[in-house]
Amino acid sequence: MPGFLRTAEVIAMIDAIHSDVDRATDGLCEMTSTGSVAASWLRPIPTATPARLARAGHLGYADRRLGELVQGRPPGVTGSQWSTAGRAGLDLVVCAADTGRPRFAVRFAAPAPDGSPARRAERLTDAVCDAVGLPLLRVESPTLGGEQVRRFVEYVLDARAYAAGTGPDGGETVGFRDIVGRLPDGRRGPVNDLGAVARADAVQAYVAGRLADPIVRGLHVRWTGGPAEGWSWVEVRPGRCRVERVRLTSRGFSCGVDPGRLAEDLAATALGEKLRDPAADEASLVDRTELREQVRRLADRRESFDGGFAFDHLCVD
Repeated sequence: MPGFLRTAEVIAMIDAIHSDVDRATDGLCEMTSTGSVAASWLRPIPTATPARLARAGHLGYADRRLGELVQGRPPGVTGSQWSTAGRAGLDLVVCAADTGRPRFAVRFAAPAPDGSPARRAERLTDAVCDAVGLPLLRVESPTLGGEQVRRFVEYVLDARAYAAGTGPDGGETVGFRDIVGRLPDGRRGPVNDLGAVARADAVQAYVAGRLADPIVRGLHVRWTGGPAEGWSWVEVRPGRCRVERVRLTSRGFSCGVDPGRLAEDLAATALGEKLRDPAADEASLVDRTELREQVRRLADRRESFDGGFAFDHLCVD
């Protein structure tokens, strides 16, 4: 990951805020559906458990089930719904380092078709997470996963710490995503752009004759009441593009940066993975004219987006 900022004072501030929240909720007891009394619906993960990552006062635990984190079936959730949601896999669960209390969870998955059993399971999982107060970040991508999950969580923790350190009275403070520094290819640019490596790789691939155009293009939108969606593409052959799309569902949880821009950067990251894959399917390339029509159809739905559609320049020939 290029140039993520880490500030000890900011991290200490975040930990203090989290500690205050913990103390405020320690005295709240709830009666669970199984009849047991607990201070929270969420079960702390023992701090002796091996962690996948440690960052900014948090520990991340890999490959957990939602049912492992929840103390009993929440009210309003049927046994069948709980059985389905409880089996939901979470790629990383991020907890406070001192208490083991879950802060948020992350899941990467390929997009599920509307109306499919997988999409229904996602809705049930979201409902249970909302009921127990566990923010769930879902990244839908056919390409991303594995090591990118850990890097994504590290990025979110750094961005949240930076945003908390600047605060609402930060005036003209530069946002985390816009901090300028040295990029992987030696140029100066936004060091907290998750797609920076992919953009540098595209230039090298163009110089080597593997791409028809070195520019990685993209767009992003935020569906009203729904996910952020990011597209990224590059012209591999004259008139033929490789395209990656990512949806990021955060459900009100702040990632420290604009979720639309983050989704677009994740799409660029996925594009970089494809560019480094010699087995990438040539048949999956999209005709440039068809891609432009897809952008136009997306633009036609601008009334469905928070903030409208800011990429009309991509709709012209």
